[in-house]
Formats: sequence, C-alpha cells, structure tokens
Amino acid sequence: MKRSIISISVNEGTREEYVSRINEDISAGIRGYCCFSNVHMLIEAYDDPAFAEVVNSARYAFPDGFPVARSFKILHGVRQERIAGMDFFPHFLGVSDARKYKVALIGSTPEILQQAKEKIADEFPGVTLTHLISPPFGQPWDNSTYIEQLNSSGTQVVFVALGCPKQEKWMYDHSSQIQAMLFGIGGALPTYVGAVGRAPAFMRNNGLEWLYRLIKEPRRMFRRYLYTNTKFLWLLLRESVK
Repeated sequence: MKRSIISISVNEGTREEYVSRINEDISAGIRGYCCFSNVHMLIEAYDDPAFAEVVNSARYAFPDGFPVARSFKILHGVRQERIAGMDFFPHFLGVSDARKYKVALIGSTPEILQQAKEKIADEFPGVTLTHLISPPFGQPWDNSTYIEQLNSSGTQVVFVALGCPKQEKWMYDHSSQIQAMLFGIGGALPTYVGAVGRAPAFMRNNGLEWLYRLIKEPRRMFRRYLYTNTKFLWLLLRESVK
C-alpha cells in the first residue's frame, strides 16, 4: 500500500514485508525498480512534475529519510519505520546470498566497485556478481550494451548507484528492458566499503543524519539543506493543516 506524502506516493509497511514481496517478484520474473525516498527526492519531485512521475511509477518507493517516515504519522495517523537505502543494500545482499541471486552493480568509480566486489565475495559468497559497471562521467552511455550484458547473464538484482535524480530517471527509462529488479541506492557503495563515513547510530535513529553530513560537507550540503529542509517543513505543515 502506498500513501501520499506531499508530492510522491510512498510505501507503507515493514522492510521484512517488502523483502518478502520482492523475493516473490523475482521468483515470478516481474520487472521493476525501487526508490528510497528522502526529503531531497520529495522536493525534487515537488519542483518537477516529470520527476514525480518517475518516482510514482516505481514498483516500490520506500521511506528512506526519517522525516519522510515520520510524515506518515502526521498526515495519515500511522506509524512507519524508516527503510533506508544505506541499510537495505547490505541487508538485501544477505538475502541474495541465501537465495543465490545473480547481482550487478552500476555506478560509482572502478576503484569503489572493485572494493565492493572483494567485500561482497568475503561476506556473501553465495552472491554471484555478474557485472560491475562504472559508466563514463559526462559522456553518453552505451545503454544497449549494458542492458544486453545484464539480460544475457541472467542477472536478477541490479543496484544502481548514480545519485538522485539521475539513477531514478535511468531506472524509469530502462527498467522495462531489463529482466531484473532494480534498486536506486545513491551513495551506499562508498559507505559500504568504508570510503565514506556514516553518522553514528544515535544520530541516524533520531533523524540527525542530515546534521552529520552537514558537519562533514558544509559547503556542499548547506544550500541543499537550507532549501530542501525548509521547503519540506513548510509543505508538511500546509498538508497537515489541510
């Protein structure tokens, strides 16, 4: 079930419930893509109706950000857990390990992909990594070749790490051609291999992960958070009054 959160429809339910449903989809050969929706994505969708269509066309859109998860209570009177892409990625690698899924990674740098390959081989030996694809930066991609590689190898799970909104648009454009379930995981790969640190658990559990990122990258994150967080709070207040 999806609930409307300002500009997008977001799935209600637990992570384990949706892992079960995704496994059923993969077993049935159902194609689709999954978004992890945070405040940044929500405001991107509010400002750009075409991008809202991209997110709302996803088979699953999970409440990644703590504020988005809390919005379920404010707008719909239901409690909703956060289903963060950073956490979902290693969790579903474990699922893929148990089920012997064939997995591909798209995005990031060749160095990060190689580190991820080595760590996955060590932690999840049941996972078959079919492809590590680092698309050329700032140049057109040969998508037809990538898609042919994924389909011919029997890949069942594709983690797409291109950042929002690029990865969501790519999945929207190509998911119907790819015989797999796609997940837009943003910056999960550098975090997974330890190249980028993540906020301590107490900050993540209390909705302060944004503050940690602001402290770490003040120049890059200040303007984004000033705009997106302020606008989100205003829109949430407006919706709650309605």
